[in-house]
Amino acid sequence: MTTLYGYFRSSAAYRVRIALNLKGLEYDQALVNLVKGEQRGQEHLARNPQGLVPVLKTDDGIQLTQSLAICEYLEERYPEPPLLPIDPADRARVRALAQLVACEIHPLNNLKVLKYLVHELKLDEEAKLAWYRHWITEGFTALEAMLAREAGTGDFCHGDTPTLADLCLVPQVFNAERFECDLSAYPRIRRITNNCRALDAFHQASPGEQPDAG
Repeated sequence: MTTLYGYFRSSAAYRVRIALNLKGLEYDQALVNLVKGEQRGQEHLARNPQGLVPVLKTDDGIQLTQSLAICEYLEERYPEPPLLPIDPADRARVRALAQLVACEIHPLNNLKVLKYLVHELKLDEEAKLAWYRHWITEGFTALEAMLAREAGTGDFCHGDTPTLADLCLVPQVFNAERFECDLSAYPRIRRITNNCRALDAFHQASPGEQPDAG
């Protein structure tokens, strides 16, 4: 059985859960509690020397890291339903939207960065939140503009079926809401997120639906 090592509020693990659900794949989940620091324990470092989640252990024993790489692996091994369009230019657009979130916004706001701001740089809670909200505003402003100007936008980030871009967007919106970011300036982001959340694959992947959410 495929096993996903992750944490219920991890954006990266959330992406992979959505991908697995959209592909209709069965998988077990194994908790790596980020708050308790289990990602830095030897057991998990043996899976991923970066000390990050997710790790996907496939049914043939291969251990994969980095959420976008895992999603692309799933796309290549289980091509239906597709997470990437057929046309090369459209595929590049979806990847660009996905990477805007996963490579530009998320790394600046993930747990280890926030902990460093507080514990090493001695920022107070207000300053930490200002940091978080700054990068959400910068990233979402650019993303909203891309979604507005480009003809490929439909019910979802690209077209009328979910793609890799939506897998990255929805977890980031969840975290932005959790940190009480004002999203009123992003109507397309909010509309697309609502369309995604109406799908069972996204709902079942959401943090509140995970076995470790309590």
